[in-house]
Amino acid sequence: MTDTPFLAVDLPVLQANIARAQTWADARGLRLRPHVKTHKCIEIGRLQVEAGASGITVATIGEAEVFADAGFNDLFIAYPLWPHPDARARLAALASRRRVLIGIDSLDAARGWSGVGARALVEVDSGHHRSGVRPADAGQLATDAAASGLDVVGIFTFPGHSYSPTGRLDAALDEQDALAEAASALRGAGVEPVIISGGSTPSLEGTGFGMTESRPGVYVFNDAQQWELGSCTPDRIALTCHATVVSHAGGRLVLDAGSKALGADRAPWASGFGRLLDHPDARLVILSEHHAVADLVGEALPPLGSTVRVVPHHACNAVNLADELAVFDSGRRVGTWAVAARGRNS
Repeated sequence: MTDTPFLAVDLPVLQANIARAQTWADARGLRLRPHVKTHKCIEIGRLQVEAGASGITVATIGEAEVFADAGFNDLFIAYPLWPHPDARARLAALASRRRVLIGIDSLDAARGWSGVGARALVEVDSGHHRSGVRPADAGQLATDAAASGLDVVGIFTFPGHSYSPTGRLDAALDEQDALAEAASALRGAGVEPVIISGGSTPSLEGTGFGMTESRPGVYVFNDAQQWELGSCTPDRIALTCHATVVSHAGGRLVLDAGSKALGADRAPWASGFGRLLDHPDARLVILSEHHAVADLVGEALPPLGSTVRVVPHHACNAVNLADELAVFDSGRRVGTWAVAARGRNS
């Protein structure tokens, strides 16, 4: 018996999630370029590519290096990277052996990345208001960046405001409108957007129109956020944290999986810090470094020493805290996968 807490992957559920998203993309004539920052795991990335993914998305040069070393050949760093000298050298080395795309949202950054051998997509703000230019300004940035020597081949966005209980499908419409306006701006400036990239897990069912590729990430595991948003059902959750019941203090369930195993991220609208897969009405109401406290209203508490399956609020954060993932099939542990890109945050 493995000491708890540890992260576990339900292999059949994982495979079904991968197949479902690929079927969705194929039916719409889209390339699927999953964001692997969710799992950071070479084996899962290979399952996605084997299912039909056209390439992968990463958040950092470090993540790209790990997956490039494992043989992945088509990498999009979907982030407005800044061209520090060390970053330029690393990206140039990466682009010398793999196909690499980067994101830009300023001319200063574009000039700094000229000559490294990577192609670029202009990032567009579609309503999340984090990074990216206004759609109408995408054409000017594309032509200015091209004039500086950077090969601009399209646009991308992230509809992050889809992480809302009431607005996830509206975000898909915002994304569609923003990408259409930005594509028109590029064409008007004489740049053909070969790649029009978007997508998020919460907005997946309502997106895809006017795009050439989609980049969902969390769909591969799903988590308590997606469960509460309604973008997945419990039977589609592939990642849980196995935790031991260590106390019944206060008439609640106290577990040995705290924020150092589950991650401390919690959306303002969330009803808890996580959920229990086998007790759907339960919520994690307190999260400390090594304690998680769950309310099980109207249920008998699982006995002391028993194991429960906790659904992290945000799968990406939980995985980045783990060295490895235990792989289960039909309740039996069948392997261990390293979180190979863990901590590669630059």
